[in-house]
Amino acid sequence: MKKEGAKKVRAALGSYVDHLKSEFTQGMILPTANGVASKPQPSQTQTKVKVDKTQIGSCVSAPSPSTGVKIPTCKFSLKETFLTSPDELYRTFINQDMVQAFTHTAAVVDGDKGGKFQLLEGSVNGEFLELVPDEKIVMKWRFKTWPCEHYATITLNMKDRGNETELKVECKGVPTVEEDRTKEGWKRHYFEAIKQTFGFGARLY
Repeated sequence: MKKEGAKKVRAALGSYVDHLKSEFTQGMILPTANGVASKPQPSQTQTKVKVDKTQIGSCVSAPSPSTGVKIPTCKFSLKETFLTSPDELYRTFINQDMVQAFTHTAAVVDGDKGGKFQLLEGSVNGEFLELVPDEKIVMKWRFKTWPCEHYATITLNMKDRGNETELKVECKGVPTVEEDRTKEGWKRHYFEAIKQTFGFGARLY
């Protein structure tokens, strides 16, 4: 009786231990027949969570400034005549006091090559790239609402027409969607404002 009972107890314990081993080793790294360890495969739920997180991250991440994303741009030119000399009109664009006068706001203007400017309460800023006294001004120029670090190239050419000066403005690299706004801005905040402030408007016959 004792011997038979002991055999049954051992058999039951052996079966229980095998069951525990099976449960305990689930998810662990187990040796294979060739001695190379193998990792358990993640569950479908875990994989789905990781993919979803990756997709969310790619949607909300901001593009890097170094990616150099191109935007559609255009070029155009404007022409206006001012009743003043070329040297006076030239100074109007590079002299801080005169810029503040026709914009009616505080401005920062460093009127040298490589000098920076900011006017209209920060709405416009840029840098002077080339300065030929009384003849030509080349600047990089932007509205602050344009894509970060995107500038247009603006060239001002002044020609003496006797008692008046002809100004030709060539604009390159203006975002296409901003063409009309940029044209209107130059006519209103530069041409009209300069004429009204300094009396460089057309003659009355």
